[in-house]
Amino acid sequence: MSDEELEAIRRRKLLALQQKLSDEQRQAQAEQQLEAQKQALLRQILSPEARQRLTNLKMVKPEFAEQLELQLIQLAQVGKLPIPLSDAQLKQILIQLQSRKRETKIRRV
Repeated sequence: MSDEELEAIRRRKLLALQQKLSDEQRQAQAEQQLEAQKQALLRQILSPEARQRLTNLKMVKPEFAEQLELQLIQLAQVGKLPIPLSDAQLKQILIQLQSRKRETKIRRV
């Protein structure tokens, strides 16, 4: 290969890497904007105590808390939640969701 061919290959690879980096940055920025919008909606929907409970839950069960946040936003948008949702009301929702889980019992024979 000649030096010109190697230089052309290097330029193409550099352009590809730069494009990939800019795409990743755009995606990260979009995710940050979405998260900021979600947090703003949750501030409107939840009381400070309920928000704190949700934050604590997010530390323990991040996937579950993420799903719960989306459900709360959807319910509030259709008007099925009282606004602001108090901590006691959030506790009741969590108890209802937890009771839906199937209990596993191990019996030793």
